[in-house]
Amino acid sequence: MTKITQGYYTGERPLFGARDVQIEDTIFTAGESPLKESAGIRLYGSMFKWKYPLWYSKDIYAKNCIWFEMARAGVWYTDGITVEDCQIEAPKNFRRCSGVTLRNVTFPNAAETLWHCRDVTLDNVLVKGDYFAMNCTDVTADGLTLYGNYPFDGARNVTVRGAKMVTKDPFWNSENVTVYDSYISGEYLGWNARHLTLVNCTVESLQGMCYIDDLVMKNCKLLNTTLAFEYSTVEADITGKIDSVFNPAGGHITADRIGELIVEKDKVDPSKTVIVCRDAAGQEVC
Repeated sequence: MTKITQGYYTGERPLFGARDVQIEDTIFTAGESPLKESAGIRLYGSMFKWKYPLWYSKDIYAKNCIWFEMARAGVWYTDGITVEDCQIEAPKNFRRCSGVTLRNVTFPNAAETLWHCRDVTLDNVLVKGDYFAMNCTDVTADGLTLYGNYPFDGARNVTVRGAKMVTKDPFWNSENVTVYDSYISGEYLGWNARHLTLVNCTVESLQGMCYIDDLVMKNCKLLNTTLAFEYSTVEADITGKIDSVFNPAGGHITADRIGELIVEKDKVDPSKTVIVCRDAAGQEVC
């Protein structure tokens, strides 16, 4: 394997098509696509300061590296990439990639990041930006911290554990998403999703969990959550109070109590939903 230490590269495509290179403490600046179509690259302590550093690449490992803001659209059409202990300030990163592992990575400016990727592992990733992980498939996320709207729009086959998400419209149009032991605060959670499961989660959401086909909630808390479950088919076991429930389409909803229940018989069939309040000694209320 060729080794480059303390390199400084400018201009277009300085290491185009590089193969089996270990790159240490090196700066790429003022030139697009420095490692386009590369393979077998190992990056340590290096910096990307300009656009499109890793496109159409394969078998990439990066540790303790920094993508500066102008290294935008940094990793596209790349297969088999692991990034750990890195800071990625550039937006629009990771597009149409496969075999992506991100470990201990921070994205302070993650607008339109991780789009249309598959086989993705996120481990202790911090994200700030809108439209994270749109249309991704086969994703596992542990310890995700996210500040930004519309994450996981259109995503499929996603498992999230131990997340903290302050977000509007998460998991819209998604399919086969399961979230464990997480905190989610934001409006309109999960609209138009199919097969969305929340387990041991705390949720705060205006009009959350609506228009969902097969919503499952197990041992969840709903804080300040109003107009929930509109037109959703739902199997929900809620600890504590639900502020209001609005026109569920069918299923079972159990909670300690419900502040307001709104069922419009011209919009939904009340007989298709069983709602039970524990504080009423298990009395069926709808």
